[in-house]
Amino acid sequence: MRALDIFFRPETAAIVGASKTVGKVGNVILSNLLESNFRGRVYPVNPHTDSIYGRRVYASVKDIPEQVELAVLATRAEVVPQVMQDCAEKGVKGVIIVSGGFAEVGEEGAARQKQVEEIAVQAGMRVVGPNCIGVYDSESEMDTMFMPRYRMSRPRRGRIAFITQSGAFGIAVLDWAASRGFGVSKFISLGNRVDVDELDCLEYLADDEQSKVIALYLESTMDGRRLIDTAKKTVKNKPIVVLKAGVTAKGAQAVLSHTGSLAGRDEIYDEAFKQSGIIRTYGPQDLFDVARAMANQPLPKGDRVAIVTNGGGFGVIATDAVETYGLKMADFSEKTTKYLREHLPPIVSTRNPVDLVGDADAERYRLAIDALLEDPNVDEIVVIILFQTPNLQPDIVGVLAAAADKRQKPILVCTTGGDFAELHTRMLERAGVQVYPSPRRVVRVMATLLEYRKYREKLEAPTKAL
Repeated sequence: MRALDIFFRPETAAIVGASKTVGKVGNVILSNLLESNFRGRVYPVNPHTDSIYGRRVYASVKDIPEQVELAVLATRAEVVPQVMQDCAEKGVKGVIIVSGGFAEVGEEGAARQKQVEEIAVQAGMRVVGPNCIGVYDSESEMDTMFMPRYRMSRPRRGRIAFITQSGAFGIAVLDWAASRGFGVSKFISLGNRVDVDELDCLEYLADDEQSKVIALYLESTMDGRRLIDTAKKTVKNKPIVVLKAGVTAKGAQAVLSHTGSLAGRDEIYDEAFKQSGIIRTYGPQDLFDVARAMANQPLPKGDRVAIVTNGGGFGVIATDAVETYGLKMADFSEKTTKYLREHLPPIVSTRNPVDLVGDADAERYRLAIDALLEDPNVDEIVVIILFQTPNLQPDIVGVLAAAADKRQKPILVCTTGGDFAELHTRMLERAGVQVYPSPRRVVRVMATLLEYRKYREKLEAPTKAL
């Protein structure tokens, strides 16, 4: 499966359908690659022009004077089979077809897609698409997305690999993730999956050093047994977080018109996820809530949660969430309780949740968090910060970043509010601290971290017994 490297780190890439016309798909893909730090050699291909952005344009991939590793096809669907044949004769190793007009549009398109598949199989070419956005790699900056960068931001480097069967969903989520400062390692839009599918990607990403967690938007799979087997192998190394769409009868019909594939009964998928250790989520925010914690947090050793807050009401809400999601409120050790009483003002509640009250500053948070990190009765820490109170300054960012860097226990932060709170949320995220806007979402993620740990332990149990 390392053959899929060709899509993310090619040394040579041909853009077939490159255009001088600003706004056309072939123009945007070409300009994005030329403006990025992509280090490979890029060749525009178009039989109707000879120069774009001062670069020579070739009439065919066969005319390019060196080996072409990857071809990106941004042409009309009708000419794709001929271009595929040209790529086969040139010895191209991988092809990304962003063009639509295949199985998703009916019988004529399905026949065209079959032609593409037959050419690829005969030539031994790997194919992503058709009807897709393609790929993005934050390290190599390989970028076949045909969205101008001024309209859609690219995420910074991160540890989340993102696979999607919907290009539109993918680019919207990527743009949102970039605006929040969330990082990704790789992104791949699969489209109609004439060749490369989600299972190929799971196998490939299982060994990808840049990716610590895999996020997957799934509408259907063509091989449920292989999905279970592949996922079981993958989750031994890294978690898989899935958002499954097409869960209703009408939603399943929409999947057919979207990518030309059939979506099975949702309860079957649900059982497959449970068997294979895939973590299921139910919305885009939920998907990334879990994925970014999985990518950055240590797994908890148990279910005992400590809460630190400067707002009593939010502490109560978080306590309710702990009970709701099957976790436990930690009972602090005598050493921790004594330390908190000696180092914090008398007005502070040293029980769980620890209420630092409205005049809390960064030092008060530091004292409480450090004590809880050392307490053997505490497995997970939820930190709630109301930035509306007057004594909190930007130094709270450094306190939380330092605690997170120790990676002794999961530490997740909850804060909510207007512009001032949002500013500090972004500062925290850029410092490597995972922040959520509600206590319930924080605790839900904590419970998921524990769920994944228990599944991993179950997988390892037979080996330990031997």
